Amino acid sequence: MWLKHRMLSKVHAPFMLMVLFVLLTVGIGPAAAHGYIVRAIPEDRTTLEHPPARLQYWFSEALEPRFSTVELRDQTGTVLAEGGVDAENPALLKLQVPQELPDGAYIVDLRPAFASDGHVVAETRVFFVGEEVGGVAGSQSGYDVIPLEVVWRTILLASNLLIFGLAVLYRHVLLPAWGNPQHRAGWLPPRVMQRLNWLFGAALVVALGGNIIAMLQQSMAFFSTGMTEVIAQGLWQVVRIGSRFGDVWSARMFLLVLAAVFLGLSVMWREERPETVKAFWSANVWVGALLVGAFSVTSHASGSLIMPWVAVFVDWAHMLAVGVWVGGLAALVLMLPVALRPYSGDARRQALLTVLRRFSWLVKYAVAVVVATGIYSAFNWLYQPSDLTQTGWGVGLLVKVALVAGLLALGLVHHLAANPARFERWSQRVERAVNLALTLRLEVLLVLLVLVSVAYLSASAVPEPVFLTEDVAAPSAAQTVDDLLVRMSISPGGPGVNTYDVVMARNGEALADEVVRMQVVDPDRDWRSEWHELPAVGSGLFVTTSDDIDREGRWRLLVDVPGADGAMQRAAFEWEISTEAAVPTSVNPGLLNWLALAGVLVALGWAAYPMAYRFYKWLDWNPISVAVAASAIVGTVIFMVLAVMMVSQSEATYEAVLNPTPQFVNPVLPDAESVAAGQSLLATSCDTWESESSDYRALIDRLSRTRDEELFEAVREGWRSLPPCAGDLTDTQRWHIVNYIRTQV
Repeated sequence: MWLKHRMLSKVHAPFMLMVLFVLLTVGIGPAAAHGYIVRAIPEDRTTLEHPPARLQYWFSEALEPRFSTVELRDQTGTVLAEGGVDAENPALLKLQVPQELPDGAYIVDLRPAFASDGHVVAETRVFFVGEEVGGVAGSQSGYDVIPLEVVWRTILLASNLLIFGLAVLYRHVLLPAWGNPQHRAGWLPPRVMQRLNWLFGAALVVALGGNIIAMLQQSMAFFSTGMTEVIAQGLWQVVRIGSRFGDVWSARMFLLVLAAVFLGLSVMWREERPETVKAFWSANVWVGALLVGAFSVTSHASGSLIMPWVAVFVDWAHMLAVGVWVGGLAALVLMLPVALRPYSGDARRQALLTVLRRFSWLVKYAVAVVVATGIYSAFNWLYQPSDLTQTGWGVGLLVKVALVAGLLALGLVHHLAANPARFERWSQRVERAVNLALTLRLEVLLVLLVLVSVAYLSASAVPEPVFLTEDVAAPSAAQTVDDLLVRMSISPGGPGVNTYDVVMARNGEALADEVVRMQVVDPDRDWRSEWHELPAVGSGLFVTTSDDIDREGRWRLLVDVPGADGAMQRAAFEWEISTEAAVPTSVNPGLLNWLALAGVLVALGWAAYPMAYRFYKWLDWNPISVAVAASAIVGTVIFMVLAVMMVSQSEATYEAVLNPTPQFVNPVLPDAESVAAGQSLLATSCDTWESESSDYRALIDRLSRTRDEELFEAVREGWRSLPPCAGDLTDTQRWHIVNYIRTQV
């Protein structure tokens, strides 16, 4: 049996409160959780034999360069050095360590400001030089919920969801249910349009206020100061111009102003150009969708290690579905008293049924999308079963799921009671067994509990992947060549982009202005990079960055520096590069992720089916048209597949021709001893080579495009007019000569 008017009036206030809480609850999600460190050099509480050249901390998300800092202190609290975000990698905090640090404990103060959600946290880490020192420990702060942030997130999300819900309600519920061309301005009665305009305008004002509070609070967090200083000194302008938060804030302000302009024009022109009212409201559906999407762009989904772009899209779909469901429900409840005022009795019931049936038809798709996308997003942060039961975030998620399940069950009860003709048997049972006024109040209580669980999720950090807790040391080694000490480290030391730190001192004095070169060599492929010139950054430290190391396995790094007498000094290092050492930037989706994504696609496909069916009916399905279209599609697919296969085959063939697998691999590390031995052997066993200046010079000139195995063949068999090197040379001696010839570039 349908709810009578007196019951609607009786439960109107708690139902309105329930709608508000649903808006706040669904809007505030785990996007407020903070990013985390995915790799640290050095690791926390590591004991080192000698001071590191630099401190480097990679985070799971990009940081705000202007507001992220790192400091190094000694045990007394004296600040020794300061650093910031790397210019080429926004997720990396780095700091150059002063040389000649004495043994002891050192404290690293990290203050990352995450670009995705603007959160600023503080963390203290410790490392030791020499021996571990007791009584020194790190700490974390800034992970507590900030009340003002909760306020503006609540205001902003609720108002934006209401804006989107109002536009969707008008375009996809009220027009199909109550639309009448006799009402030229918007096709709805003037009292309904007036209430919609008033609600939309109020939501815009609230959203603008929430956006202003957001900027002030974020500026307070970035600058660690009070609101008075933020306003008086104009610090909010720095945040607006110099941060991703400011960029998104400005975009949101633009969209709010654009929505206000559309609303204003629809009101101004309702008499002069009434046909434009419907167009402006339809346009605000898209503006509202973009406003909701702004939250997804800055949500934690953008920092997901599992297909981040898919995570952002799924989060956006989730928020859009929430806007349709909860935002539309709030808009409907706020609009109904005015819309139904002239009706009574059966006419009131029929008018209400007409709009609620249309809204229920829309909401069933929205709920399916909300559930499917929510499951996918949850699996984005659950890497193992224990994350669900042994982490605060996982337990909070379980509680929230149980509460939401209760909400859905109560919603089903109310849906059965509201549609007696369709569910006659069930609605009668519900009417006999359930007090609808009581269940509505119970629904309000459940929503309150869901709000508590979501607040807990928002304050909890998401579970970190297990592999991030594995301690993978960055490759580091030292070598002495005559009077030169060379200490090299590769950070992080895996395939991909690496930073090469080379610390050099001659007779205990740090090098300063020397020209230092480095080359990366893959001996198994007989491949070498161009020579990189390492710029000096002070205190004997020379640094460069490259992506030359592109796979795991054996690699060599050659460092050349002019000696005191002008002769070249060579330090050579050989490394075993492992994939585990690379900074993790992604995680391969597991079976549950793929199943959850399939569920999202099914839900979206089901929601899009009515539109797709209308498109299907619009198409011309005569046999000739179908045959032509099918042939074109099949032909295009075949052409694209063949093109991709041909391009892949051509690339593989080109790579094989350009860098074929060598038959002879140089097993001798081209260090200073090998180069010196090769120079001596060339003078004694290949004494005629340098006298044959033209061909020897030609061989030297083509070194950049000559492989080691070709030089080896030249030493053994001769090359052009150059005879084979005399004497009973071993293969190792021939490789020494090859290594020396390489230095003649």
